[in-house]
Amino acid sequence: MSKPKFAMYWSGSCGGCEIAVINIHEKILDVDANFDIAFWPVAMDAKVKDVEALEDEEILLCLWNGSIRNEENEHMAHLMRKKSKLLVSFGSCATEGCIPGLGNLFPVAELIDTAYTTLTTDNPDNIRPQTVTQVPEGEITIPAMKDRVHTLAQVVDVDYFMPGCPPESHQIAAVIDLVIEVLQGKAELPPKGAVIGAGHSTVCEECPRQRNLKAIKAFRRIQDVAPLDPELCILEQGVPCNGPATRSGCKARCPSVGAQCIGCYGPAEGVVDYGARLITAFASVIDSKDPEEIEQILDGIPDPAGQFYRFNLADSLFQAGAPAFKKNEV
Repeated sequence: MSKPKFAMYWSGSCGGCEIAVINIHEKILDVDANFDIAFWPVAMDAKVKDVEALEDEEILLCLWNGSIRNEENEHMAHLMRKKSKLLVSFGSCATEGCIPGLGNLFPVAELIDTAYTTLTTDNPDNIRPQTVTQVPEGEITIPAMKDRVHTLAQVVDVDYFMPGCPPESHQIAAVIDLVIEVLQGKAELPPKGAVIGAGHSTVCEECPRQRNLKAIKAFRRIQDVAPLDPELCILEQGVPCNGPATRSGCKARCPSVGAQCIGCYGPAEGVVDYGARLITAFASVIDSKDPEEIEQILDGIPDPAGQFYRFNLADSLFQAGAPAFKKNEV
């Protein structure tokens, strides 16, 4: 009997999710032993027409990493959904929009201008990308950017969500083991819509640092703070740390080595809006009962948009700044 088919696709992202899969080391051999790899452009030569020729749902498992930033991303999302029985939103870009989602604070035209007119760009003729260009050999097309970044689930139906920027390799290996056990009849898949390859609590619950000092009088960047106390909660030392609102599963790698959590595993279970939960958590450690003083201290947080929505803006209640909702011609 032929093996079930596996696919992995990379859309609007940096490629770190692909590297994380390779970083499972010899476990990748288990993928090869149990699946036929039908489509994985970063690792093998395959064409879109090969996928189009497959029967609907012929691919058993597709890991989709990357946000939906342009028309090609959207087209491929619909195609992979049609051809895949199980579609997994894999990594932060697919599940939350991630860093590309911060582009939702600006209209597309402004993003293009920034890319093509800054001091570091050599563009004396003020050229802009065109979706269609005529050349002697024929017509060249490139995908048009959408008005804003969307998550995969905002475009197509998704079966499972696996957060992380990128997902930790040990979590990927655990999910692969589970799928293989399901194929062998030794386990069952979780309910549709479940978050897999992550914990059910917060990074703070995994963090070994001591908490409950609650003596913040100002927030500062980590490089502006004297050497951190290695035993004390980073947030309670005045450095914004996103652990209170971030899903567990990473083993608190950053706080464990003296760096604040930046939230790459996304909202913890039950968090409706990541930024709102963080503001509440930050306010709770401030040593003041004066609303005006609390507001002033919170106003001292460097880069609020990047702090509260670095990974999650596209999937937040806001989804975008007002300018990005306007239709733009590129």
